[in-house]
Amino acid sequence: MGSARISRSHWLALAGLVATLTIAAASCDPAQARVKSKRDHHRPRAIHGPNYHPPYADIVVDDKSGLVLHEVNPDEPRHPASLTKIMTLYLLFEQLEAGKLSLGTELPISTRAALQNPTKLGLKTNQTIKVEDAIKGLVTKSANDAAVVVAEAIGGSEEEFAKLMTAKAGALGMLGTTYVNASGLPAEAQITTARDQAALGRAIQHRFPAYYQYFARYKGAEMRNHNNLLGQVKGVDGIKTGYTEASGYNLTSSVRRDEKHIVAVVLGGTSNGARDARMRQLIEAHISQASTQRTAPILVEANGQETPHQYNVHQGDALQDRVHVLAVAPASSDAEPPAGERSDAAAAGAKADPVPVPRPRLQAARLPARASKQAATAQALPARRQRTTAKASTLGVLQDISTLRQTRHVERKVGSSAPLQ
Repeated sequence: MGSARISRSHWLALAGLVATLTIAAASCDPAQARVKSKRDHHRPRAIHGPNYHPPYADIVVDDKSGLVLHEVNPDEPRHPASLTKIMTLYLLFEQLEAGKLSLGTELPISTRAALQNPTKLGLKTNQTIKVEDAIKGLVTKSANDAAVVVAEAIGGSEEEFAKLMTAKAGALGMLGTTYVNASGLPAEAQITTARDQAALGRAIQHRFPAYYQYFARYKGAEMRNHNNLLGQVKGVDGIKTGYTEASGYNLTSSVRRDEKHIVAVVLGGTSNGARDARMRQLIEAHISQASTQRTAPILVEANGQETPHQYNVHQGDALQDRVHVLAVAPASSDAEPPAGERSDAAAAGAKADPVPVPRPRLQAARLPARASKQAATAQALPARRQRTTAKASTLGVLQDISTLRQTRHVERKVGSSAPLQ
């Protein structure tokens, strides 16, 4: 009897222990799941397969001389992705410079802005955000919701703001650029070129040197800049990264080192790491070629002022002028990466359009034609002289005949008027 009671009590104790452990496990699972989910969220993931090769382009420009130090497909159309936000900020800086907005101005947040796809700040409808906070969000977080807030505040709507962006691109001579949104989110019609983005990267520094300092922020209280080269590569002071599936991994970089200044653009990287490695390579390979003295004018808009001829807003003139500029400073012969290094340029080579023949060669090819034309002209001169001599002698004969006719006419007239004998 006593043993039965003991067994029953043991069984009850064991059942209670199992129940307790079950409840504890059930209560711990959600927390563990959240921790695991958060841990997995921060773990790098392979987004693309080995065959992901978006169309590639790059360019390196010496800001002080305006000369092109290197280029691959610089005028081929590419999607800008979040490099679009450089122009969004350019127009916002204009408003600040004109006094129409201040850094403390509160901008209203619309439902459309709040619903933008990431990356974003998580702005809430019917609230506001200060202009300076929007700038920081655009520069460090590449926030799409902040981009729409700025667009609606300046243009009334994102569509109208995109028209202002495209018009500004035209004023800066960015002939290959069209904007349809303020963020750079996927849009088939939103295109640019590496050359145009280099021009914009230079122009925003020339026009707004004080506000440009925001691009140098690589750490904030709550946000870290997506530009991994800031604080890692000597002299890098900005400016912007970008990515969509169609564009690949884009980056515009500005580098100041030893009184030299270059702006470089990489479009179509296969990953963040590959893009950054390619940019490092371009910087180190070409910064030594840059000038320490400014010989090129700063980039200005075509608003009654003359723009530098390599960025002329008249397309025909611009194409001719670009030929002239590149003839003075052709792209270096090391346009392709060293053999054995699988860079984005080499990886994209099979699918990207062939690299254009450097324009200096085109101009050099015209010289023999001009020389042959001059030779033909020289050969034609004796014949022209003979024709001129023949013509002169013919004119002399005609004049003699005319004089003879006039003499005979006078003699006849005199003879007819004489009295009859």
